[in-house]
Amino acid sequence: MTLLSKFDSLAADRAALLSTGFDPFGIPIEQIYSPTEALIKGRRILLAGTNNYLGLTFAPECIQAVHEAIDREGTGTTGSRMANGSFAGHRALEQELADFYECRSAIVFTTGYQANLAMISGLARAGEDTLLIDADCHASIYDGCRLSGADVIRFRHNNVADLDKRLRRLGDRAAGALIIVEGIYSMLGDRAPLADFVDLKNTYGSYLLVDEAHSLGVLGHYGRGLVEETDLINEVDFIVGTFSKSLGSTGGYCASNHPELDLLRYTSRPFVFTASPPPTVVASTRAALPLLREGVVLRKKLWENARRLYQHLDGLGYKLGPEPSPVIAVLLESREQARALWEGLFEHGIYVNLIFAPATPGNESLVRCSVSAVHTGEQIDHICQAFAELRELASAS
Repeated sequence: MTLLSKFDSLAADRAALLSTGFDPFGIPIEQIYSPTEALIKGRRILLAGTNNYLGLTFAPECIQAVHEAIDREGTGTTGSRMANGSFAGHRALEQELADFYECRSAIVFTTGYQANLAMISGLARAGEDTLLIDADCHASIYDGCRLSGADVIRFRHNNVADLDKRLRRLGDRAAGALIIVEGIYSMLGDRAPLADFVDLKNTYGSYLLVDEAHSLGVLGHYGRGLVEETDLINEVDFIVGTFSKSLGSTGGYCASNHPELDLLRYTSRPFVFTASPPPTVVASTRAALPLLREGVVLRKKLWENARRLYQHLDGLGYKLGPEPSPVIAVLLESREQARALWEGLFEHGIYVNLIFAPATPGNESLVRCSVSAVHTGEQIDHICQAFAELRELASAS
């Protein structure tokens, strides 16, 4: 085997995907009209797979903030914060995030992926620490575990008894171990049983990190995620999230009451050696944060849209994720069924996500919708009607 021969099977798979003229994993978006519509392959397409939960990508406040930032500070930072220093906006955003969570401090990272990579590898070390992660955690969490070199134990998804058993087996090592879960899981849209995990964490003297990437802006009166929805903000040690979904920009963060969080700026390689977020991104995120915090009406509309679509698909007999959520997964028995459904939806003018193993729980293939607060009733109706007309594709053998 040569260096590149490992790509042979992938090349064959990609050729098969391209054989009908569709590349579900490389869609060229030619123009964005709004948070819910874009020009793709010369057609006006309804976007139902972008994670733009509150629809803030075109918020006038954010766009104005970007213009002002680029005029004031230019296009980029050209280096890491350790080398080139922190712009005033970096520090201001960190303080605003700490205030948002009523936590002692926060750190901003260049991407949401990097936030998990940086936090996990910065907190845990090889030969010293143990990480217990939900089996359905995001790839960034798995990669953070690998980078840390610490011992990693997976427990069954959302299974409190399984986590309890694995903590008990650790004995004295359970004290100081780090448990990692997500608020809303990105593939199936279900929530972690956070109160039960907090109880276990307190019983064994462990620490708990919650990734709120898909629950920020979605859960809680002020949109702070599952930690707010369950009134457990002060019980969770580290709250990680991303700006690339409900906040409509890019980047990530961690908020915590532990004073040691600030020391990760010196020990976390993904933070130390990555160029910092540009002024435009920071300005847009800062403008979006109060809109998210005050977005009670947006959240209400988001959940109305999500429940309506979920209930309609459930009524049609589709196999769905376990609970209504703005992340709505339709599970299929084969890649061929999933691809056929994805193509059918695109032909109906709807863009969703096509996802194959190993990115999916249980190695299932799925089509995933992400609902937005700014989807209109007519747009939700259009999605529902398309799924109804394509129902036979999900049952074909």
